[in-house]
Amino acid sequence: MMKLCYNPMSPYVRKCTVLIEEVGLGNRIERVLTHPWAEFTDIHTVNPLGKVPALILEDGSGLHDSAVICEYLDSLHGGPKMFPAPGKARWTAIRRQSMGGGIVDAGGDAVREQRRVEHERSPGWIVRQMAAVDRCLDELEREAPTFGGIDIGLISIGIGLGFMDFRHPDHDWRASRPNLAAWFTTVLERPSFASTVPEEWIPEDGGRLNTWTGWPREAAAS
Repeated sequence: MMKLCYNPMSPYVRKCTVLIEEVGLGNRIERVLTHPWAEFTDIHTVNPLGKVPALILEDGSGLHDSAVICEYLDSLHGGPKMFPAPGKARWTAIRRQSMGGGIVDAGGDAVREQRRVEHERSPGWIVRQMAAVDRCLDELEREAPTFGGIDIGLISIGIGLGFMDFRHPDHDWRASRPNLAAWFTTVLERPSFASTVPEEWIPEDGGRLNTWTGWPREAAAS
């Protein structure tokens, strides 16, 4: 059985677990709760970068980076593929995967900067990152009427929007984006999304990954 090293707050992990549910591989993967910042962690033996998600294959070798893990898992089933075959549909899906990931990356950068002590904080950096998020959201608002069946691109967009709700609850991205908001409402009804809603996690050692104790949790994800 494969093993997925995860923590329940990571949007990068959620991308993998949503895909796992969509393609029906849940019974082939054991989920291993992982604290990537703990001194006792052995995540480095799977991913030398020390990040989650990381996937331990049945032969003991490992894969890391959510996009790599997702594409590998998509190769293991015989149902509809989340990564389309080579051609226009694939490039569209991969581009949307990049946009969804970009929302998480830029939004995460803003969170990390905001958590710095005030005299080390750069308000301009936060503004820059959130402007990047809003540009992506505006582009997706224009594209939303063309969204079709679920694929890796739409999974990634859903993850990005979920991240905004989780980490930027005061950023009302829905207000001026009715198409995207309506689409996301339907996505949240999918079992794969409904069963993977991120939650705060306090590890057994008492360390809280979502507070500033050095680098925040999102930095330990890919």
